[in-house]
Amino acid sequence: MKKIIILAIGLFVAGAANAQSPIRLGVKAGLNLPNIIKGDGNNNYSTKVNPGFNAGVTLDINLIKGLAFTPELLYSTKGYKAQTSLGEYTQTTHFIDIPILATINLGGSGLNLVVGPQVSFLTSTKNKFDNRFGTVIENEFNEDSDKFKKSLVGGVIGFRYDLNDKFDIHGRYALDFQKNNEDGTKQTPEYKNQVFSVGVGVKF
Repeated sequence: MKKIIILAIGLFVAGAANAQSPIRLGVKAGLNLPNIIKGDGNNNYSTKVNPGFNAGVTLDINLIKGLAFTPELLYSTKGYKAQTSLGEYTQTTHFIDIPILATINLGGSGLNLVVGPQVSFLTSTKNKFDNRFGTVIENEFNEDSDKFKKSLVGGVIGFRYDLNDKFDIHGRYALDFQKNNEDGTKQTPEYKNQVFSVGVGVKF
């Protein structure tokens, strides 16, 4: 966790050092609608959204007119649900996300395009099976989850609409470029996280 915090501070300081205009600190929160894109392993079942949330802090660093550097530090829940022959399985993963975004104003209005890479750090995984044999099966899933990659690189694209100089609403799509692990098992598939999210932000 210390390394995560140091990296985040380093990104924020680097952005501040290159800024040519005032820096604005903000907070944001929103609804996550995560699911997964399965790989080539044992993935012969369908998945659906496992709703979650995100919350954190942002920096708005104006570089030139119409272009800003906007790094963020977010706590985010992801995962998926799956209906299997043994019952409904829910996996919830908890991440620290660090999107490193460019915000591009579109036409001088309040509408902005946001795009850039993202680094995600896995902090914990919770597996739940909804049937009478749940405890035994959950232990097998927990063993698989211990092998998940603890850091992943991905990308983010979306839009932000500034209602005024303090409040905004936004929507975005985030996709991991790396799999959670390289080898799926009969319990846990190999997959990439994908998240649609909507939220609100406040600047100070």
